Amino acid sequence: MRMTGNTIFITGATSGIGRGLAEAFHRLGNKVIIAGRRLPLLQQVTEANPGMAGMELDITDPDSIQAVAGRLIAEFPLLNVLINNAGIKPFDDASRPVDDAASRAVLETNLLGPIRMTSALIEHLKRQPRATIVNNTSILAYLPLAGSAVYSASKAALHSYTLSQRFMLRNSSVTVQEIAPPWVDTDLIGKTNDPRAMPLDAFIAETMQKLASDNEEVVVEAVRAIRDNPGAGEHKLVHDFNAALIARPMPA
Repeated sequence: MRMTGNTIFITGATSGIGRGLAEAFHRLGNKVIIAGRRLPLLQQVTEANPGMAGMELDITDPDSIQAVAGRLIAEFPLLNVLINNAGIKPFDDASRPVDDAASRAVLETNLLGPIRMTSALIEHLKRQPRATIVNNTSILAYLPLAGSAVYSASKAALHSYTLSQRFMLRNSSVTVQEIAPPWVDTDLIGKTNDPRAMPLDAFIAETMQKLASDNEEVVVEAVRAIRDNPGAGEHKLVHDFNAALIARPMPA
């Protein structure tokens, strides 16, 4: 994607990867609009980055999405980049009854949120000379974490949707890129400083470098082998991955 001269809207951008991307694009001189549910956090980020704008958004609420999309088109008519970043990651246990409300929240946020947000802006984006949609999935779309089964499934579904979306937009001015982060040390599940987690600043730096290409997928080199899933051997890969995590659990 083009890295400068953009008007960029990023969901879930008050912390973690979303904020890291927002500030990186802001430093490059792009007009950046961030979204989140909590106004105090939006104000905190925008005050720390003069010129950045913020909008309250509940990504699980279709009415909120439509209202924000209307504001974006009216107030920022040059909007040409959408980064679907908002996500939640509760733990679950697929060997037991799974909480329906928690599962719905994950799917509303991680899958339907990006679908609805893109749907609300897609006709506007197609009218731009050059536009980009970036969907933030996860390396767990390819290697599910058994203790977050619904989250992993939601990211696998978003990856699949991205493939279809990219094909359907092939003859338009809109390109589609996918970010598939590894375990990054953010507050998505609580910062732990676990050495197995990639530092946020290192992840943002490598991701920005890769976004500048025309690569359809952006995968940091540390997890390239996971993305190159062994096909029929994936069952053993998933088993061994999760068994290793159980043997050495994350710090409390």
